[in-house]
Amino acid sequence: MASAQLKVLRDEDLRSRIGVVVGTRPGIVMFSPVIRELARRSADFFVIHSGQHYSYNMDQSFFDDLNLPDPDYKLDAVQSCTLHGEQTGEMLKGMERILLEERPRLVLVGGDANTNLSGALAARKLRIGVGHIESGERSYDWRMPEEHNRVMIDHISDLLFVTNSKGSEALARESVRGRIVESGNPIVDAAQQNLEIAREKSTILNTYGLEPKDYIVLTMHREENVDSLVNLTEALEGMRSVASKTGLEIQFLAHPRTLKRLKEFGLEETASEIPGLQVRPGAGYLDFLSLQAHARLIMTDSGGVQQEACILKVPCVTLRENTEWTETLDVGANMLAGTDPERMLAAAEKMLAATPDWGTPFGDGHSAETIVEESLRFVVA
Repeated sequence: MASAQLKVLRDEDLRSRIGVVVGTRPGIVMFSPVIRELARRSADFFVIHSGQHYSYNMDQSFFDDLNLPDPDYKLDAVQSCTLHGEQTGEMLKGMERILLEERPRLVLVGGDANTNLSGALAARKLRIGVGHIESGERSYDWRMPEEHNRVMIDHISDLLFVTNSKGSEALARESVRGRIVESGNPIVDAAQQNLEIAREKSTILNTYGLEPKDYIVLTMHREENVDSLVNLTEALEGMRSVASKTGLEIQFLAHPRTLKRLKEFGLEETASEIPGLQVRPGAGYLDFLSLQAHARLIMTDSGGVQQEACILKVPCVTLRENTEWTETLDVGANMLAGTDPERMLAAAEKMLAATPDWGTPFGDGHSAETIVEESLRFVVA
């Protein structure tokens, strides 16, 4: 039997069960179809919430809205952590103790947040298998903490679930040790399944007094944008130009981090004085999905929002100099603009004129089935 005194687990200590690690809005959304599929197959699994996102809108509302069971474990101590190392270390410590108790044969992580690196490291150190969903994505921008996380997770994973051949090729170049599975991306499954729920539950357009295709959705949360006074100021000036030139109202769904920086940098008044810019706290997921689906244009620095915009066939402008989701650029669903005001306006005008007739490059909506099938095969092997 394993105990809290052990540093590693032996093969005979492990159970034929699966641990699922979530902790951020994109992670909860990505895993929603996977959790549903595990439950549909009556698989032996449990869910750990890292506590990385811990406000109601960034956390519990997603489980409530998506009709998902509450996590079996939640790490509350992470709420007080602000630095990357501190946060990652606290999550690693908490998840290690849970995994020593649960002893799964496989732990699934998805994406590139600190949550996923912590879960993968905790499992790897205990000799538990690691499966990485959304593996093989690369921006090749080493300024981004997410890029470090992606690379490290991929190189300690046993199952690498890639979205398409682009991910397979990237992993092959890096000579990863694990087995590569082209599963597609469950974000497609999630968008399709959850949009149906949103149509039944969300009344956000009425609440905000909006008409379909008559507004722009804006989100910003990346450190390189919102933690920089220069970049955040430039982005606001860019939005001033976009609002003025297009005549469209901009719904700025602001991440808690972004609201905090606007206040710290003295930019709250600047934002409030931009005609047509509505700064709002982050919405619950179903409301946000509904806002995206009915927007005329989406402007964002989020990788997950880029994907969802493409899937929902809403033109997108990315406020970064690069993207790991280059497929969105290839199919004409997205443009890079950084935070330069002139580039932002030019990209917005071009994408507003685009015809959203692109295909979905992330899968056919059955990715969760493949991921669960391969995961179950791994735990009983």
